[in-house]
Amino acid sequence: MRCKQTIFSSLVAGVLGLALHGAAFAAQDEDFNFDTTEDLYQICSTSPSSSEHIPARFACRGFIEGAVQYHDQVSDRQRMKRLICYPKTATIADGRRAFLAWARTNKDDSKLMNEMPVVGLVRALAAKYPCK
Repeated sequence: MRCKQTIFSSLVAGVLGLALHGAAFAAQDEDFNFDTTEDLYQICSTSPSSSEHIPARFACRGFIEGAVQYHDQVSDRQRMKRLICYPKTATIADGRRAFLAWARTNKDDSKLMNEMPVVGLVRALAAKYPCK
């Protein structure tokens, strides 16, 4: 999943600029726990009308991008099989949508939703982008 560095950098700079100029976000550290797949689902599905939407959106994006980059690096070696085989045109937003759809489908499965969030994310992305 590609990240357009200049766009991402501009967005981060914009959010930091707002924070430094007194715009108060209601989000607290405890709002952004990544202990379970349910936590990741709650963060990634924060409503646009929520005061926490912008920081939650960046937290979600950062988590997905970091997990995918790590997957790509460790599975690029000869002995580690890829778990996710997304097309070159896939974006982080596509990954977020795939995760949210998977999580909505599985939200009542306490075993899946209590797993580490990276496990739930990889399950979701592997379901959307399976390796053949």
